[in-house]
Parts: sequence; C-alpha cells; structure tokens
Amino acid sequence: MTSHNLIPENVRTIHLIAVCGTGMGALACMLKDLGYAVTGSDANVYPPMSTFLLGKGVSVFEGFDAQNLAYKPDLVVVGNAVRKDNPEAVKLNEMALNFCSMPQALNHFVVAGKKALLVTGTHGKTTTSSMLAWILYVAGLDPSFMIGGILLDFDGNYRLGNGGYVVLEGDEYDTAYFDKQSKFLHFDPHVAILTSVEFDHADIFNDLSHVKKTFDRFINNMSKQNHLIAYDQDENIDELLAGKNTNIDRYGQQDGSQWRISRAEVQLPWNWFEIMQNGKVYGEFKMKMPGAHNRLNALAAAAAAHQLGISPDVIAKAFETYSGVKRRQEVRGVKNGVTVIDDFAHHPTAVKETIKAIRPFYPGGRLIAVFEPRTNTSMRDIFQDEYSNAFDMADIVCIRKPPLLEKIPVNCRFSSQKLVDDLKRKEIDAAYFPDTDSIIDFVAASAQGGDVVLVMSNGGFDNIHERLLEEL
Repeated sequence: MTSHNLIPENVRTIHLIAVCGTGMGALACMLKDLGYAVTGSDANVYPPMSTFLLGKGVSVFEGFDAQNLAYKPDLVVVGNAVRKDNPEAVKLNEMALNFCSMPQALNHFVVAGKKALLVTGTHGKTTTSSMLAWILYVAGLDPSFMIGGILLDFDGNYRLGNGGYVVLEGDEYDTAYFDKQSKFLHFDPHVAILTSVEFDHADIFNDLSHVKKTFDRFINNMSKQNHLIAYDQDENIDELLAGKNTNIDRYGQQDGSQWRISRAEVQLPWNWFEIMQNGKVYGEFKMKMPGAHNRLNALAAAAAAHQLGISPDVIAKAFETYSGVKRRQEVRGVKNGVTVIDDFAHHPTAVKETIKAIRPFYPGGRLIAVFEPRTNTSMRDIFQDEYSNAFDMADIVCIRKPPLLEKIPVNCRFSSQKLVDDLKRKEIDAAYFPDTDSIIDFVAASAQGGDVVLVMSNGGFDNIHERLLEEL
C-alpha cells in the first residue's frame, strides 16, 4: 500500500529523492550507519556533499529519473525541494511504493525511543542547538543530533550516539509536496527552546500572522508534561504564550524571568557572563563566541541542560571548549592584519546583531560589512526599510546586487541601490556593487591592518572569502 504515514516493518532498502540537501544528506548517512542499504538522487550532485555521501557508501544517482526506483526500494524518503511532478515522485505513486517525508523518517528511525530536544525560532537555532549538543557530549550523555550547520567540534551536522537524547534544529520550513505543514510540527520534544518569532521565509509564509499561527500550533501540540524554554523580550512570543498551560520557563534579561543574564562583558578573547536562576546566581560562564545574541543562545542551552540534570560546572566547561559552527561568525583567515569573517546572517535582525557582536572584539580597526541579499525573503522588498537600520555600527558597507533577482516578480524586488542611498542619507559610508568581483577589488584596495571584513550571505557568495584573502 502506498503511504506517506506508514513506514513498513522490515525495511532494508531506502531511497532518498533530493539527497544532497543538508538535512537529507545527514539523514542518508544516519540510515546508512544504522545498517540500511541507502541510495539517493539529486539534480545537483557535486562536492562536498556528493563525495561525502559516496565516502559513506550511499549510492547517488545524478539527476531525477524514474529508472532510479527500478530496484523497488522498501521506502522512499521525499525531500521538501521535490515537486509532485518530479519523475521519481510520479513513478513512486505508479509503483505504489511506501514513501514518507524527512521528518517522518527522522522520527521513525532516529528519534524513536529517545527524548527529543528541539530548538526552534526565527533566529539562533543552529548555534543554540549546537551548544546544547556539545553540553550533552561534554556531560558524557553521548547524544545524537541533526543540526542545520557543520559543528566544528564534530566536523559534521549529525551524530548517532547511544545516549537517550537527540538534539534537533526545529525547522519551520514546509515538510514535503504532500505535507505543507512546518517540519517541526512532526516532533513532540521533551524540552523545546523558542528563541524568537519574526516574519521570514516569504516563499512559505504569507505574513507574520501566518508564522505566528504555525508556532502557536507547535506550542499547543506539545505534551503537557514536556518543557518549553522561551525568550522573554519578544512581543510575538508573549502573545503566543498567553493562557498556555505548558511548563514554561522564560529566559533573557527581564527581572521576573526564571533564567536571565545579570552581568556581561567582553574580556578578550572571552565573552563573559553571569547567569541567574530564579533570582539566585547560577554560575559564571565564558566562551569565544562573540555577541549579546550568543550569550542569549548560551543561556537558552544552559536552561535546557539544567532540565536534564547537568551541573553548572559541566555547562561552564562546555562553553569554554565550544568551537562554534561553520559560517556562524567563522574566522576564515587573517592576511596582512585584515581579518575575514564569514556569517550566515541575512534577516535584518540577524545582520544587525552580528555586526553588533563582532564590533567589540576588533576595537583597533574598522568594520567593513559586506552583504549579499540572496534568500527568497531578502530578495523581496519586505524588509527594504528595515535593512537601513541594520548597518549602523559598521564603518564601511558594501551591498551586492541580489544574484538571483529574476526569481522574484518585478513589482516586489529588493533594491540594493535604494538601500545604499538610504544608508548614505544616514551618513554611513556605503556603496553598491553589481557583482562579487567588484567587491573584492574594492575591499582589497581599501582594507588596512586591524580592519575586519564581515561577509554576510546564506549562499556561497562566489567563494568571496578565499578570493579576498588571496587578493589581500
């Protein structure tokens, strides 16, 4: 019987359609490690994911083709990038094969029998979930995890441990062509963290109200005995939690919150902070990750770890040794005194907080912010005005023309030139660039020793980081 709800017993062979995505690739490797025979297919089969999968023993077909299913796998996992007219999606229905979505497979094969710890929210999911996974590992709890970034401490974005917990980054993106609800709605977490609720993913959500309805559903779906740790300075979260009778702890900086940061300062190279729990000092902590937003990410992870019985001493040791996530304030290199940093920031809130975080760690030079609007949301004019307030703490701002603007209807396209004009009106030194080459030329010519170049994009940005380091 064809089904996207029932995963048959005695599964031996599994095929993943769109296997080269971050999450699908991780799932393929997990399934392989669990002993299943795994194949996959994708339109874009190239390194590093293609070589990584092959090294794991996952056979990958180049391109989507009905023939890829000729061997009749016991189960087909359909990625959320797959449309219903994909030749393999059409064929699996014709052949009446069992199929499911990625979160359904993750629940069945990885989460079953363990307690899920889920980090969700518009911002900070990857960093917070990676901090929590590292705390559990340092505590000797041998966690499993699947996270949307490469954790430098593990050199990967997934792990299969023998312990009783699995840490998940709770993605609000849709599940599959046959299931348009958000991925995180498939999980009932033992402990959940809610970092923030803002409008994002304009290709999935209509407006902020649509986003809030989805998070409301998530909170309502949580079992009453489970625990929610929610940020305390977000009006949207306040609204969502009103009248809820789930076990809720608030974290942040409000006096009445169960978890709060009472004191914080930069003690180079450390980001130092003191945590209070229910009005009493819980402990002092320090980490190499910069910024107030990362202190809040750490606070949320500490509150979740405390729920699992992990001591403040172990949490402190974990923060001191935590290496971070690739593309989250990652120093890519230093050349002639100029530091080049890579960051995933693309939402205006994330851009603003990232610049604010980096600033005090490089007091001797200028901060050159380089921004590429690339997401389906940032290439639209939704945040056109908000972006003009995101770069206030930068000394020089370089804005690239969106690289995939033809994907967006003409009447709702973001304008990089307008943003530059708005920044100049605020007397910020800003410039528009039509392509990546012109940015590299400009920065290489103007950067001086002591400066930091902060590159922000959710894409590869034409390998700007390495090329810039060569030019410097």
